[in-house]
Amino acid sequence: MIEKKDNLTKTRRRGRGWLAVWGPGLLVMLADTDAGCLITAAQSGAQWGYTMVLPQLVLIPVLFMAQEMTVRLGIITQEGHGTLIRKYFGRGWAWLAAVTLGISAVGALLTEFIGIAGVGELFGVSKWITIPIATAFLVGIAFLGEYRRVEKIGVMVGLAEFAFVIAMVMAKPQLGDLMRGLVTVPWRNSSYVYLVAANVGAVIMPWMLFYQQGAVVDKHLTAADIPQERRDTAVGTLITQAIMIVFIVTFAATVGKHGGSEAFATVGQMATALAPYLGELPANLLIGTSLLGGSLVAALVVALAGTWGLTEVLGWPHSLNEPFNCKSAGFYLIYIGAHVIGAVLVLANIQLVDLAVTVEVINALLVPIVLGFLLLLEAKALPDQYRMHGWYRLVATTLCLLVMAFGLYMVGPMTHLW
Repeated sequence: MIEKKDNLTKTRRRGRGWLAVWGPGLLVMLADTDAGCLITAAQSGAQWGYTMVLPQLVLIPVLFMAQEMTVRLGIITQEGHGTLIRKYFGRGWAWLAAVTLGISAVGALLTEFIGIAGVGELFGVSKWITIPIATAFLVGIAFLGEYRRVEKIGVMVGLAEFAFVIAMVMAKPQLGDLMRGLVTVPWRNSSYVYLVAANVGAVIMPWMLFYQQGAVVDKHLTAADIPQERRDTAVGTLITQAIMIVFIVTFAATVGKHGGSEAFATVGQMATALAPYLGELPANLLIGTSLLGGSLVAALVVALAGTWGLTEVLGWPHSLNEPFNCKSAGFYLIYIGAHVIGAVLVLANIQLVDLAVTVEVINALLVPIVLGFLLLLEAKALPDQYRMHGWYRLVATTLCLLVMAFGLYMVGPMTHLW
């Protein structure tokens, strides 16, 4: 019976081609360009102009190689990231990864809900309306009964980020300025180096690793699907970095070109900064659409990643393909709880500045831990034919170690902000 089901699944997958496999890579990469990342990109362009484009290009192979490892780990072992850490390194290390992941996920959800509230306020809509509606939407998605449906909705929502391409065209960036920025690296400026370090530390979010590995398992992908899923991840990587570059270029060609270097802390500040160049309504519409898409898809992915990670460590059932019942109740309740906690904290107007700094420090510490586990699992949990070899292994390991070093570098400066 199982063999017949597997054969039927393979036949259907061959019939639908890449559409049956693609999705986890696209979705997790669209989530990577969340409200916090897009605000950082806007600030990078406003403060440092086109010089911040080069770091985004350099980060493309780092992001792809790290996520590609989760593809092979998930498909070959058919187990999530948290499960493998528990299996190969013990429950203590698994709990460390799960607890810090949970804190990081709630912190990221706060950022997304603040972004959603900010978009509503651009158009005079109270957060008491936007936040409950967004929470209900995100919770409802999980009860659609199948991971594939959740994935399709998430990708469609995330594609709204491309609306900002219109803003870049309206900003009329000059190719000559862009080319000069690509060869200008003010590495002696500590502010520039710190901002680059922040971008490097943020490009590989811990929840991204947990999400994509859990997603390929929940999607029942097989070893034959690895090449297609790699392409899915590669295209997603190019898309997320392209969106970051679009934001940088737009703000470099407008605010940055006219000497603006104010810090953007809210969606409203970004729109206000662009309004003199694009017009108030276009600025509000384009920033609102792109940030709303990024915030919603990131909230979905972050909550799922945190839920998968925690339930994997606990050894509970953890699949969106399982309907809500006594057996799967823990999975769904954790997912719902993550959204509700984020929404309540934003609605309660709790002072979030200190919490945001704490979350950034945790993320910086967690990146070396999670990437370290990722490299070790790739070497221990996979059969030899599915491991990295030769120059690819050397490059991937070196890039991961550099990102880990940047993560540790960020901890010191940020702790001084407490």
